[in-house]
Amino acid sequence: MTHETAYDVIVIGGGPSGATAAEQLARSGVSVALVDKAGRIKPCGGAIPPRLVRDYAIPNELIVARIDTARVIAPSENAVDMHIEGGYVGMVDREHFDEWLRARAADAGAERVTAEFLSLEQNEDGSATVILRTPRDRDGETRRLCARCVIGADGARSKVAKEALPKHRAPKCVFAYHEIVEADPHHPAGDRAAENNQAAGSPVYSAERCDVYYQGEFSPDFYAWVFPHGKTASIGTGSANKGFALRRAVEGIRRKAGLDTWRTIRREGAPIPMKPRRVWDNGRNVLLAGDAAGVVAPASGEGIYYAMLSGEIASDAVLEFLATGEAKKLATARRRFMRLHGRIFWILGIMQYFWYTSENRRERFVRMCEDPDVQRITWQSYMHKELVSSSPVARIKIFLKDTAHLLGMKAA
Repeated sequence: MTHETAYDVIVIGGGPSGATAAEQLARSGVSVALVDKAGRIKPCGGAIPPRLVRDYAIPNELIVARIDTARVIAPSENAVDMHIEGGYVGMVDREHFDEWLRARAADAGAERVTAEFLSLEQNEDGSATVILRTPRDRDGETRRLCARCVIGADGARSKVAKEALPKHRAPKCVFAYHEIVEADPHHPAGDRAAENNQAAGSPVYSAERCDVYYQGEFSPDFYAWVFPHGKTASIGTGSANKGFALRRAVEGIRRKAGLDTWRTIRREGAPIPMKPRRVWDNGRNVLLAGDAAGVVAPASGEGIYYAMLSGEIASDAVLEFLATGEAKKLATARRRFMRLHGRIFWILGIMQYFWYTSENRRERFVRMCEDPDVQRITWQSYMHKELVSSSPVARIKIFLKDTAHLLGMKAA
């Protein structure tokens, strides 16, 4: 038994990219179905920059913490505090943040559909049909939705991409795993943790600081983190090494930070793409966005801002496609995104390749983070999502220091 309904656009995936695309399209007056699985929560540290808060009108109540410092920890336990001047890093809980975005899309006019995407069919008239299974469907029963265009925003292992772009390989991924724990506001890390950390030179948990571990025991090729979320905290790690024991690494971080006795609320894991896909559309009626398009920043793993921006850009491209009937309009989404952020993705990719590959290089990377110019440019670029201009002297100084660290000319 099947049920078929027609829309202008069907968005598969209700994370930040899909929900943003659905909202923008609905506000433009087209009919939209927003399809998302029930009970899905994306594993994520939950950091968002002030520009996202401003550009996408995020209410204060969704920001569970405002971070003013990031502490980076080297293999030697040397810790460098990177203070944010004139800004902050906002922290959100994806369980509530994503649902708020989906609800906003529905308020704008998108129809929410709770279902699992099964497959995609191409129709003779140029439209596409998606086959779904809803939680209420019996064995063999499906629901069919037809649309002039489909946006695949269904994650790094996108089923939509596999169906619509079978000849194009997905980018390599880092597999991320984290545990959400209940934070103790009165004794943030406990007396035992404070004693252990003071003796080892390790950081004590702070509800206003992100801790980032560049230590091979916790990640051989990425980093591990402790991010405060107000009443909770995210403790996680990531690695592209399939043999690396992510859960064991998180257990180690929790012991080191004195958070092993805090109650675990939930555990989550998922792949995170580290490079944008070369092709985002099928040249006919399907366009990718978010993790499905690979828009997660290398080195940092930041994805929420880029996901929402790609959803907005995808909606613009789809509106042009609907208005003109020209499938080539869909390809403008990737070109526009890469014009805006391709350069920073390239730089971050090089940084991850050079600095995350050995304990010696991680040690030098953390030491480089002590430089005030490096900190200022890092935070300004993060908060405003632009490559910040600096004085010629500062640029030369950073270049020389970076080169000296890379070549081992400065003591670690």
